Amino acid sequence: MVAGMDARRGLFDEFAISMAVLTRLPVGVAGQDEPGAIAASGWAFPLVGAGVGGVVAVAFFVAEALGCGSAVAAGLAVLAGIALTGAFHEDGLADTADGFGGGRDRDAKLAIMRDSNHGSFAILALAFSVGLRGAALATMGDPIHAGLALLAAHAASRGALPAMMHLLEPARADGLGFTAGRPSRAVALTAAVIGIAIALAALGPARGAITLLLAAAGIALMAMLARRQIGGYTGDVLGAFQQIGEIVMLLVAAAK
Repeated sequence: MVAGMDARRGLFDEFAISMAVLTRLPVGVAGQDEPGAIAASGWAFPLVGAGVGGVVAVAFFVAEALGCGSAVAAGLAVLAGIALTGAFHEDGLADTADGFGGGRDRDAKLAIMRDSNHGSFAILALAFSVGLRGAALATMGDPIHAGLALLAAHAASRGALPAMMHLLEPARADGLGFTAGRPSRAVALTAAVIGIAIALAALGPARGAITLLLAAAGIALMAMLARRQIGGYTGDVLGAFQQIGEIVMLLVAAAK
């Protein structure tokens, strides 16, 4: 099932669905649980991501203004993003790491990914995710630089998700990855273009292009691994895609 933009819902409703899926904000739209509704709303993923990045940037700026220091401000900023999203993507990264690292075969990997308990691979993945993002922000130091990098990373990493959903097949016949539906080419391209535009505007043409290319390479490698390991993607794998994109973009933005 390929889901395109649904004129019956309207752009505002689709934006609200994206916000309900990607954050813990109390928003909701009638029909948001219908098969394909999330995929049709995927064009708004980078806009919601930019909003999350803006909140995280404000948290970093306020902490710096209060004299907390770059390291503490970076930690509080990462924490603000986790609180706003309910650790949605982090949980996906953790489950993916456990499944890919601990499962003997495809069925075992999928079973582990569905288990709510986290093992060593999950804990290590989360530690590296939080640690690398915090270190990158602390290295930047300057709130303006860090804020622009956060806008770019949060927007572009989520803007890549509809393209991955369009290009890969769901690994299960149930779960979020399947019920979300497959975004149409128009939805996937729109999301990617919006995410790229925000990143280039925030980071500048040269740094932005390099950052986007490296993030795209990281996500592409993860997509190849997912196809090899489980034959496609799940909701957890989508979370891993987002985390990899965000981490790579922040690290590149922090490079001198």
